[in-house]
Amino acid sequence: MKNNELPDKYITALRIPWLTSLYDPIVIWTTRESRVKGALIEQAGLDAKMKVLDLASGTGTLSLMIKQRFPCVDVEGIDGDPKILQIAQAKSDRVGLDVKFEQGLATQLPYADFSFDRVFSTLFFHHLDLDDKHLVFTEIYRVLKPGGRFFCLEFSKVQNTSLEILYNNFSKLSPSIGKLIVGDKEPYEYLIKSIENFINQDELIDLMKKHNFKKCFYRNLSGGIVSIHSGWKI
Repeated sequence: MKNNELPDKYITALRIPWLTSLYDPIVIWTTRESRVKGALIEQAGLDAKMKVLDLASGTGTLSLMIKQRFPCVDVEGIDGDPKILQIAQAKSDRVGLDVKFEQGLATQLPYADFSFDRVFSTLFFHHLDLDDKHLVFTEIYRVLKPGGRFFCLEFSKVQNTSLEILYNNFSKLSPSIGKLIVGDKEPYEYLIKSIENFINQDELIDLMKKHNFKKCFYRNLSGGIVSIHSGWKI
């Protein structure tokens, strides 16, 4: 696909295109990225014969972490934003890892049925409206092999009262802090609003089950600030 084919409602990773180059430091600051993505990889049960897809791969951090830990795993990343894919490819080239990055939409994956043993999604579903969530789940299920597994690392609902108070207060301050760091508070306001409006852990599991995923469960990280959801195609 080409950049001019992106749908009008397409949202870049930080909402404002010029901030794409700052994506990695902002994500590291806001999500403890290496810890939570490391936990995701540990839970995935990868082995050398597998082929995995990093859906909405962004700058390729998860793809590269997988390839570093499992060099024989075939890793592919896909994202709709060509600028963020340039960053991903440059990171891959810099460390000498063989990861294929491709431009494409999660609602129309350019892969054959039964292509992947694992599909990963990180901090992506909160961007989607309900219709697109359904389309993306349908596509994920289609490209997974029988016996394959889907993993979704996503912002969730804090399930600890004391932590929830701290998290809510931090969320209120984030736009102001973001403006000091990058000169614009809008991406942080959008992020906080999208997280607040996003479904909770159980609702996301129910949505996965409606799309035929089996043995679905979630695991909270950082008290539920983010959670890992998973389900099998059986």
